[in-house]
Amino acid sequence: MPKPIRYAVFPVAGKGTRFLPATKASPKEMLPVVDKPLIQYAVEEALAAGAKNLVFITGRHKRAIEDHFDQDTELEELLISKNKDEELAMVRSIVPADVSCIYLRQGAPLGLGHAVLCARSVVGSEPFFVHLADDLIDAPTPCFEQMRQLYEETGGSVLGVQPVPRDQTHQYGIVDGEPVSDQVWRLKGTVEKPAPEDAPSNLAVVGRYILEPEIFNYLAGLGRGAGGEIQLTDAIAQLLQDQPVRAYQFDGIRFDCGSKLGYLEATLHYAMKHPTLGKPMAEYVRRIVAAD
Repeated sequence: MPKPIRYAVFPVAGKGTRFLPATKASPKEMLPVVDKPLIQYAVEEALAAGAKNLVFITGRHKRAIEDHFDQDTELEELLISKNKDEELAMVRSIVPADVSCIYLRQGAPLGLGHAVLCARSVVGSEPFFVHLADDLIDAPTPCFEQMRQLYEETGGSVLGVQPVPRDQTHQYGIVDGEPVSDQVWRLKGTVEKPAPEDAPSNLAVVGRYILEPEIFNYLAGLGRGAGGEIQLTDAIAQLLQDQPVRAYQFDGIRFDCGSKLGYLEATLHYAMKHPTLGKPMAEYVRRIVAAD
């Protein structure tokens, strides 16, 4: 039986240049979607799948992420003095007491593969999640929990994938694989941003991974690949020569919060679902549409 997945790795060292000037001094992962920052949605998804050790791979100007997940005694005392019990419970529940937060610095911008490799000293010989906070997924069963259930059945690394229109394959890493079931493929490889006529499928790799610890050995042996970076996809290509790697088509709605349009779509979507904002937000949208 595979080991339980206790570690979740969050590469959060990126500059977020597509959101300048908003991200000049504030991490893009702290951009709010309604009333929670993107990184909190990411953490909640990992916790729902059983993670107990949260590993953040950070860079300069990312201190706000640490502050968000740290205890704020002064704020808690203020909320207690004002009898704001609901807000107090909300603040205290951001990180459960039995969960650890670990922060590691990525000293140079050498890509996703390098960010994952930075976690080796903490993760060691255990399987782990990798979550890219730009990809916000709303699903009845959290995406990582869906993937964890597959991992528990089969073992081996798992990549989260989603169908995309054929004319958009040049924007993604695309899976080449053999179908095992309606939602599972055995990976033969991935093709980075192929033209539609060259794409082996329309299944795009999105920001969810379950990785076996052997991936660290392959990452450590890689030189710099495309863009002068250490590419996670290159390490996965080597890994699948030695052990099965599966692609899993998750159930859920994905928002690309690395783009301004995707971020605004996510904000509207979650606002419409919000227990107190949903109804007035829907009414506002109807007025806007009617006035157009």
